Amino acid sequence: MKRLLCIVSSKMDAGGAETFLMKIYRNLDKSKYQMDFCVSSKEEGYYDKEIRKMNGNIYYSTPKSKGPIKSFNSIYKIVKKNEYKYVLRVSQNSIASIELLAAKLAGAKVLAFRSSNSKTMKGGYEDLIHFMFKPLLKIISNVKIAPSNYAAKFMFGNSKKINILKNGIPLNNFIYDNEAKNNIKNELGISEDTFVVGHIGRFNAQKNHKKIIEIFNEIIKNKPNSKLVLIGKGELESEVKKQVKQLGIEEKVLFLGIRNDVNKILSIFDVFLFPSFYEGMPNTVIEAQANGVPCVISNTITEEVKICDNVYMLDLENDNKNWCKKCLTSISRYTDNKNAVKLQKNGYDIKDVTDYFIKIIYERSINNK
Repeated sequence: MKRLLCIVSSKMDAGGAETFLMKIYRNLDKSKYQMDFCVSSKEEGYYDKEIRKMNGNIYYSTPKSKGPIKSFNSIYKIVKKNEYKYVLRVSQNSIASIELLAAKLAGAKVLAFRSSNSKTMKGGYEDLIHFMFKPLLKIISNVKIAPSNYAAKFMFGNSKKINILKNGIPLNNFIYDNEAKNNIKNELGISEDTFVVGHIGRFNAQKNHKKIIEIFNEIIKNKPNSKLVLIGKGELESEVKKQVKQLGIEEKVLFLGIRNDVNKILSIFDVFLFPSFYEGMPNTVIEAQANGVPCVISNTITEEVKICDNVYMLDLENDNKNWCKKCLTSISRYTDNKNAVKLQKNGYDIKDVTDYFIKIIYERSINNK
């Protein structure tokens, strides 16, 4: 059996990068391939129980905040002790190539790096660090992976031999489900004739929840019988709740936290609102398309995400009234499998993506440098 060590930034929570790894993991033939995870937080992660149930291991490494040398040494020891030949680092900053260097010195042969975004979170100092470590990343990683050309260029520049590994999903699980729609609306106390605006994403600066609330506030002025459903957790959640309270629209906004039935909840959405400042390739927009939900998203996101014809891109500088108008007047809600078929033809079925993942990582010769 070939074991791959996946190094993530904090813990195995329900973020985009971690969720993508879990989709791959679930589809692996465990008699041939296994995935283990290295985290830097001792807190229980959302996926920890599922990982252990599939016989995966979870290792703790010292976070860089406690000392870069200690962090480096802890990665080295994990790789060395367990004799890992295959290591994958997922990050949005090239400084994470240091972990791959530790893995290389400990004996790993396949050193994969997956770019998870198209921008650093904070800019400024983070951008400088990213620029400084890009040369090391290009040298150390012998498998370069990105979910889009946008994310590839950000991380690897004009490097050749970059593997575009699409953010695949189990398409059949995301097709519109009318029964699920009715059941979830009953559960949430949403009437049949309510116009439902949905968003799925971590409450952080990147996802731009402030604008989501502003746009929704315009929507209810035009369509009073509307609700906003927000799925996710994060450091800015209390700030967003404060904004909702200040606008006096608490009864119109539902904060659902992290859900394990997102594939079903999508069926209650009339429109998916996603005005992010930047993205590598957002999983949730792919999922929403598979479900047939019209998506109104920012044009700062790579155009590669626009696979189906009911995805509309707007400039973030556009007035909130224009965003509102697009949400209310450009609706093409599909309740068949039309979009899922198109996504499959474009390579977004998780089975096809898993096969490619196996090819570029597990089946790569460990003699290749």
